[in-house]
Amino acid sequence: MSEERLHHIGVVGAGTMGSGIAQVAAQSGFDVTLYDIGEEILRRATGRIAHFIRRAAEKGRLSADEAEAAIARLHTTTNLEAFAECDFVIEAAPEQLELKQELFGRLDRIAPAHAVLATNTSTLSVTQIAAATGRPERVVGMHFFNPPPLMPLVEVAAGAMTSEKTVQVTVELAERLGKTPVRTQDVPGFIVNRVARPFYLEGLRLLAHGVADHATIDRLVREGGRFRMGPFELMDLIGLDINFAASRSVYEAYFHEPRYRPSLLQQRMVESGRLGRKVGRGWYEYGGEEP
Repeated sequence: MSEERLHHIGVVGAGTMGSGIAQVAAQSGFDVTLYDIGEEILRRATGRIAHFIRRAAEKGRLSADEAEAAIARLHTTTNLEAFAECDFVIEAAPEQLELKQELFGRLDRIAPAHAVLATNTSTLSVTQIAAATGRPERVVGMHFFNPPPLMPLVEVAAGAMTSEKTVQVTVELAERLGKTPVRTQDVPGFIVNRVARPFYLEGLRLLAHGVADHATIDRLVREGGRFRMGPFELMDLIGLDINFAASRSVYEAYFHEPRYRPSLLQQRMVESGRLGRKVGRGWYEYGGEEP
């Protein structure tokens, strides 16, 4: 499939990542079909997307007419069969290998033969996900960063059977979406999440050892290291459950390499329901936009 034939994008999952990817695609001129399992989930997602697109228009990033046209290009469904018309499908479901394999098996039977099936996984094996399909050469990793409308980077990861043509189509799509694609091998955590594990885990070790409290660690990282956010602020933004799942995935994928060992402190936070900004409390309490 040539990049010019790419007109209709499907997005599986209407959570934070899926909604953000759908927004970017609609704003970039693509027809978009957004799937999730429930109408209420989709209603909330489309409300968020429309709000952010119109807010972008208010800030002058696009015209009011362009904003309404982008919103009109977004369609929702609770039926995967709607993806029979899609040229490129991006899966943004929860980070569970069995779930992703089940979805890709279904998408393989539904999507057109020319369609590329991409996974937004941050840590799982693209090769294992592709093995659930009869078209592993057309399966690729396309990892966006949170929030997708604002973060410019996209990791493009080729599985063991992914064709060069599929990689090139994915790179070109990322560029049409206004993103900066970076090619990477299919290794646990790819580039960014592998580099980021010590950033979170060393902060958690410092806290566990009583070296400093989490707010002090964040402040020192911001002011001393010139990072925009400290590790605990960033965990709250991403979601502690998502971040913890990524740490577990990388740890297991590297055969329990000690430097990637997840933190018991973070596990307890997840178990207590303190998941970060999305629930109003994590390492910090959120009454508004700031902790």
